[in-house]
Amino acid sequence: MSASAVFILDVKGKPLISRNYKGDVAMSEIDHFMPLLMQREEEGALAPLLSHGRVHFLWIKHSNLYLVATTLKNANASMVYSFLYKTVEVFCEYFKELEEESIRDNFVIVYELLDELMDFGFPQTTDSKILQEYITQQGNKLETGKSRVPPTVTNAVSWRSEGIKYKKNEVFIDVIESVNLLVNANGSVLLSEIVGTIKLKVFLSGMPELRLGLNDRVLFELTGRSKNKSVELEDVKFHQCVRLSRFDNDRTISFIPPDGDFELMSYRLSTQVKPLIWIESVIEKFSHSRVEIMVKAKGQFKKQSVANGVEISVPVPSDADSPRFKTSVGSAKYVPEKNVVIWSIKSFPGGKEYLMRAHFGLPSVEKEEVDGRPPIGVKFEIPYFTVSGIQVRYMKIIEKSGYQALPWVRYITQSGDYQLRTS
Repeated sequence: MSASAVFILDVKGKPLISRNYKGDVAMSEIDHFMPLLMQREEEGALAPLLSHGRVHFLWIKHSNLYLVATTLKNANASMVYSFLYKTVEVFCEYFKELEEESIRDNFVIVYELLDELMDFGFPQTTDSKILQEYITQQGNKLETGKSRVPPTVTNAVSWRSEGIKYKKNEVFIDVIESVNLLVNANGSVLLSEIVGTIKLKVFLSGMPELRLGLNDRVLFELTGRSKNKSVELEDVKFHQCVRLSRFDNDRTISFIPPDGDFELMSYRLSTQVKPLIWIESVIEKFSHSRVEIMVKAKGQFKKQSVANGVEISVPVPSDADSPRFKTSVGSAKYVPEKNVVIWSIKSFPGGKEYLMRAHFGLPSVEKEEVDGRPPIGVKFEIPYFTVSGIQVRYMKIIEKSGYQALPWVRYITQSGDYQLRTS
């Protein structure tokens, strides 16, 4: 059971849209939501679930809107929140931006979408590509057309239409890993994890079945292979197209894919990661009137790889002025509104070491840093490389017409929340 009613409120709590699916929650109950929200916020006890009498409000905020689901029962909260976030995703697909103005300009289509997204408290069709087959938009008006439900909605494979044809059948696979890292001033790694996603772009005719093989450690154990070059995946989450029973039985990732772009799976590895780009910084203050910052950056990944679009954000005193920079590579600029120097390096090969010196003037009265300096942040992207060592071993494409298709694989490692403390 999901929700009895769904509301979209403006920032003042006034309902813009309301859809009562079961009729057991009085529509006037939503009037209690905003006062309750403000009261909890003042008390410092704000939570994503608020209760008033027998009614439970499950809410999220997007832009200047509140999306609220109400229920009288002990509903599955995770399913309700998944539905709310999916609703936001669908509206963004239709209106590009989801805000108060886009809701007011598209009342008709919003109600049509809410009717298709949920029925009698149960989520129904939440795939925007399928919804766009029969709820189409021209300007701000709804095209009614024939009152015919596409067969896709009632098919076992509700995420893919029948009769798709391409002259050239191809699949593009992107394996993207983000590195989250926190290093203290002594160089010790306090937190490290890898968050990975496998994204597909599918241009295949018909109703193909795809089988993806990874160097999954559990699979290697099941088949008696060496575990040396395998990866232990944690917190694996799949797109709805993947046959979960097959994966549970023999770790085979088997699926009929949606057409076009989609995220096939995500995973996490809580392994100790050596910092890919290591940063050292020295700050010298001279007679309270100027400060010099020296930053050294070293690429600690394999020499044949190159990090692109590197940005190193170095915090500086909030009262600094008159910046001057000297870099061995790239360029540096002062961003006073953020109190940082951003050192940009277009191309950073592995094993290389670069220097940046920054000189700032300070006012005559020195301002003491009570809370210490913020950490240095690093952004980067390394193509053709994964930190975890995950590999796509094969991609089998089976379709009854027997056509040949080409799978293309690309690996990318990028920075997530990547910070190095300096004090």
